[in-house]
Amino acid sequence: MDYAKLIDHTLLKTDAVKKDLEKLLIEAKKYNFASVCISPIWVSDAYEQLKNTNIAVCTVIGFPQGATPTSVKVFETEQAIKDGASEIDMVIAIGKLKDCDDKYVKNDISAVVKATKGKAIVKVIIEACLLSDSEKVRACNLAVEAGASFVKTSTGFSTGGATEKDVALMKKTVNGKAKVKAAGGIRSRQDADIMIAAGAERIGTSHGVEIVN
Repeated sequence: MDYAKLIDHTLLKTDAVKKDLEKLLIEAKKYNFASVCISPIWVSDAYEQLKNTNIAVCTVIGFPQGATPTSVKVFETEQAIKDGASEIDMVIAIGKLKDCDDKYVKNDISAVVKATKGKAIVKVIIEACLLSDSEKVRACNLAVEAGASFVKTSTGFSTGGATEKDVALMKKTVNGKAKVKAAGGIRSRQDADIMIAAGAERIGTSHGVEIVN
């Protein structure tokens, strides 16, 4: 198994600077990770350095709370794609999901999927640590219905990260209609192995180099 191609090599620290991005890109090229997952301000820089590789540029939308209006998420998505992103990790409207406003949640995801115009895949971050199991199931089903390619456990900026139990539940729920990305707190090869065994097909981590090594 080519571990590197399962990893979104991640740099989402609030205080990340250009030097941190340069280090991330050097590592990405050395190990040939699936993507680099970075904040929107770094997308054009990353794209310029990775455009002649098979490493995708992934960025985050509505991050980390998911509480921005749909029109803002759409604008963010369009700008990210213009800048060179080909993978979009968006955060759902968590409060709307908890209020059982499933129509809003589905439309919010669907609008981002449509905004990609087929130029990027969409991974939907459900922030599982804030949800009950039934809410996780609803979130995954809505993501599938809205045309997302992946459901993702966590932003890594809330009260918890990926768990084996959540990954297994999400995998069972999407039932082959989408893939599962595990992210948040995955720091070792053992952590990654557990998530992959539970059904994750992509790992989001800032510890990709340690995991591959």
